Amino acid sequence: MTELTPRRISKLIDHALLKPTLTEAELWQGCTFARTHQVASVCIVPFAVRRCAELLFESGVAPSTTVGFPHGAHTRRQKVSEARESLDDGATELDMVVNINQVLSGNYAAVRQEIEAVLDVVRRADARLKVIFENCYLDRGQKISLCEICSDLKVDWVKTSTGFGSGGASIDDLKLMRQHTLPEVGVKASGGIRTLEQVLECEALGCSRVGTTSTASILDEFARRPAQPPRA
Repeated sequence: MTELTPRRISKLIDHALLKPTLTEAELWQGCTFARTHQVASVCIVPFAVRRCAELLFESGVAPSTTVGFPHGAHTRRQKVSEARESLDDGATELDMVVNINQVLSGNYAAVRQEIEAVLDVVRRADARLKVIFENCYLDRGQKISLCEICSDLKVDWVKTSTGFGSGGASIDDLKLMRQHTLPEVGVKASGGIRTLEQVLECEALGCSRVGTTSTASILDEFARRPAQPPRA
């Protein structure tokens, strides 16, 4: 039995700082908050990666950012360039949106080549890659095909959503992604995760990361929670 602790909850969370309306002060405050509460990572807008990496240096919290965000429609070269610059700026994890247009068109060879190109840059930097599907636009077969591609390439995580599409993480999608992805490839739930109950449900379904902007309220909710017996 594994005890539920604040650290266990924190280390499930990628603290998202991706809203375009955030000021620089809010971005740096968010990084400081994340460092204090020892979340897994801060996923910040790309221009702020270098400063984020400085603020999180040797903290145990990974500086991360996005690639091809939020629509996935960048060219392969643009995504590779974005990835390389963010890694040079200190990011150790990247969240890349697949080319949704190509997925919907059935051009899986192009989708695979793009993921592989970005993954190559990531691996050379000894970093980690999350691949965002944006499931709200995809059917079951398309989601399974992406899981198979990502499993074959051995990316680090498959991820449900950007949080900027028409839908977020769903129970059915998380079950599907866990079922059709190799055990060594993590599943990240993102989009609409706002409560402690949702975080725990995602973990129970096999997710090792959860992306959210509601980190503070989730951790506050945990702190107010009555003592519970250990969970499996």
